[in-house]
Amino acid sequence: MGDTTGSARLDGIVEFLRAAERLKVVTRSAYTSEGTQESVAEHSWRLCLMALVLRDEFPEVDLGKLLAMCVVHDLGEAIGGDVPAPEQARRRAADPTATKAAQEREDLLTLLAPLPASVRQTITELWDEYESATSPEARVAKALDKLETILQHTQGANPRDFDYRFNLGYGRAFTGGHPAIVTLRALLDRETERLAELDEPPRSEKAY
Repeated sequence: MGDTTGSARLDGIVEFLRAAERLKVVTRSAYTSEGTQESVAEHSWRLCLMALVLRDEFPEVDLGKLLAMCVVHDLGEAIGGDVPAPEQARRRAADPTATKAAQEREDLLTLLAPLPASVRQTITELWDEYESATSPEARVAKALDKLETILQHTQGANPRDFDYRFNLGYGRAFTGGHPAIVTLRALLDRETERLAELDEPPRSEKAY
């Protein structure tokens, strides 16, 4: 759909917004503090909140662009759903070339189809920039995305078999370099370690 005016343009925008509502019900592997599975929309909301409250830590970053990137980074999951990080790791172990990015981008373009061309282009460019982590905004968005996930895992009412220790290696490539990111990562890692130790069965006493 090209750029149009009046009601046709707004019809396309409303059609897109209705489709994007799926993100309110598409779930992730994380659980809330009440034990319900977290939705993609809930994750994206707190990711945006993190970007807002941490803005002073990243004076070189355009906050508006960062927030927009955080809003759109998981839009494709309205169609294809979320692939949990452990499953992504298993797929990469079986096939080092395996990535969810190509399918997620295709799903994004399908979702964006009703929008005016200029809006489609803006969102697609933001998504591509986020995925490639080629700008300060994208690198911060990537880091906060990983940290928000770990944060949720440290406060969720998780199942008994939840693998806390997986998070100690999760997202390392994106959570280094910047002092604030490094400090937040260390704080969350300490809490993850604590929860992992609590969750592990006690060692059997040595038999004599």
